[in-house]
Amino acid sequence: MALSHAILVCLTERPMSGYDLAKFFDTSIGFFWRATHPQIYREMKKLGEKGYVTSSEEIQSGKPNRIVYSISQAGRRALKEWSREPVGPPLIKDDLLVRLQAIEHVDRDALRQQICGRLKVHKEQLEQYFHIRDVRFSDGEPGPEDLGKLMGLELGIQYEQGWITWCESVLKRLG
Repeated sequence: MALSHAILVCLTERPMSGYDLAKFFDTSIGFFWRATHPQIYREMKKLGEKGYVTSSEEIQSGKPNRIVYSISQAGRRALKEWSREPVGPPLIKDDLLVRLQAIEHVDRDALRQQICGRLKVHKEQLEQYFHIRDVRFSDGEPGPEDLGKLMGLELGIQYEQGWITWCESVLKRLG
């Protein structure tokens, strides 16, 4: 998947300024697809050049005008084509797991601290996912437009729970 597809997916929600898109990205797709704000802005420009997004200037009083982007019909077609492409397994690149491969050659105290740090991060992320679930899906069954978001959120919750269980197990084994 390319960043361009992630941006097009965001724009299916609603038209957004570049700033709004970057903020929205951070609190949605950004949980499983990383991109910096400058990368998002650069990609938006490319999407405009391809005709996948359109832009319009929104006049604001007392503030600078802003450019609002929308996904075009060509962008929707590109998104549909991309959705037909096969998906491969995700790639895992994790320094912590590499260090575990050489456990007899690394500083175990440092390794324990790193695992404790990882455990803290995953607990915090899990709490954030629970909060999103409780706020966004508090009324039970999601509408058709939110079903995929809920499924992704549920996977995120299971992913974080798995990491928490694993970190706690490793810490016990390391003593």
